[in-house]
Amino acid sequence: MTDISNLTLYHYPLSRSARVKWLLHEMRGEDFKTRRVALRKGEQFTPEFLSKNLNHGVPVLDVTYADGSQQTITESLAIITWLADQDARFSPPVDDLRARADYLQVMALGGSWMDQMLWNIRLHETILPKAARCEAFAAFNRDKIKNEITPQLAARLEKHDFICGESFTAADCMTAHNINWAGAYGLCRAEVFKSYMSRMKSRPAFQLAFADAKEFEG
Repeated sequence: MTDISNLTLYHYPLSRSARVKWLLHEMRGEDFKTRRVALRKGEQFTPEFLSKNLNHGVPVLDVTYADGSQQTITESLAIITWLADQDARFSPPVDDLRARADYLQVMALGGSWMDQMLWNIRLHETILPKAARCEAFAAFNRDKIKNEITPQLAARLEKHDFICGESFTAADCMTAHNINWAGAYGLCRAEVFKSYMSRMKSRPAFQLAFADAKEFEG
């Protein structure tokens, strides 16, 4: 990442920005800045924040390049993929077509399909006013994770220590974050997931990324 002089991550504990924070700690130690966004106080709706992300969510990554130019990147899947592509330790090379296809498949599964199911559960069980909640829709998403997503992830982790094989990749930041999230809903609690999360939680970068977990306000 020699072309980058500074990175600032807009973050809230345990949210999707924790995935990015974890990967940044894996890649750069503590050589980046973190700015807490007070989601519970509505800071994500201020004009300043909306100028960075009209979707009023975290993560947001401000990038300052070595030539002084700047860029703002949103969406955890995009940020994680972009970061990992700059460091061969965390993603398969583009010319390794099979490994790359497998890795991108897992990244997309975690960043879209599984993520949205988890979010729907959260919306309809805890966030929306009770009159707007749909218990059947929350149950539908729970069943989808239990019957469709969980078997796919378990089959991978029964073969390998990491989600894409024998090496840690950025896909583990995505997947482990989701499994941790699912665990809060009583999902993904089989022994294969407990063992996997034990391995992930033993990583110093994970510990740094989730050190503020107790500060989460649901």
